[in-house]
Amino acid sequence: MNFELLILGTGSATPVLEHNPSAYLFTCENEHFLIDCGEGTQFRLLEHKVRTSRIRHIFISHLHGDHYFGLIGLLSSWNLNQRKDDLTIYGPKDLAEILTAQFKYSHTFLHFKIHFIATDTTAANIILDTSSLTVETIPLIHRIDCCGFLFRTKEAKRKILADKLPENFPIPYIKKLKEGFDVEDPLTGKEYKNEDYTTAGTASKSFAYCSDTAYNEAIIPQLQNVNTVFHEATFLESELKRAIQTNHSTASQAATIALKSNAQQLIIGHYSSRYKTLENHLSEAKAVFENTLLAQEGLTFKL
Repeated sequence: MNFELLILGTGSATPVLEHNPSAYLFTCENEHFLIDCGEGTQFRLLEHKVRTSRIRHIFISHLHGDHYFGLIGLLSSWNLNQRKDDLTIYGPKDLAEILTAQFKYSHTFLHFKIHFIATDTTAANIILDTSSLTVETIPLIHRIDCCGFLFRTKEAKRKILADKLPENFPIPYIKKLKEGFDVEDPLTGKEYKNEDYTTAGTASKSFAYCSDTAYNEAIIPQLQNVNTVFHEATFLESELKRAIQTNHSTASQAATIALKSNAQQLIIGHYSSRYKTLENHLSEAKAVFENTLLAQEGLTFKL
């Protein structure tokens, strides 16, 4: 199962040559999930030859422009290209009004249907539940309403050891074994123990996206034992005062959240335009949490 993150943009606030505005493509079982959509995201998708027909869900963390100004352009292009598949957008309730106004005044009539799910930024809620995964909101602390997103795959059913079972073994019994139960043949009385005829299915995996936020230990219980956490690291610790003033985090604070959450891996990003190199971000985070990686445009991380 592919479970990965492509960095399309990981800059913050103002445009810079070194980084694109925030946009990330999370992929699970060949389905794409677009997380945030800063200006120019559609160009990044073209550059990486992403099959956008596989994007059926878009998640917008909050309404600062560097996280959604690329959305209307992307949707307009999809419309021009005759997209037909439904799309679901998850984001702050005011985003629906913004999109409606944009389409109204540009006389844009969509060929595809948009379903809009308003996010609650005050509590963790499951906003998507499919056969393969769930997505829940992560309440964050920022200057405006903001939430992150926790993606968690569902543990696969147990795998049958077919060579150990008799021929023509009843399908209902196989289903029970895959669900973790023991079964008994009513004709022979023989018991088939689950542990003898199955192996464990694919374990659940998780990825947490924590975009713009002040240092917030309240999210640690929700992130406990997550496989990978992306956490913003707009500033270095030397700019802690500025981080507090703007409700952002430092690299050290991001690493502390990963450490206290018992995460396996940390990816930091959303760098302030004042930083031309990122070595200090990496060293500062690694001093707290060793398994830290730098988000940089064009990189794909196996999660």
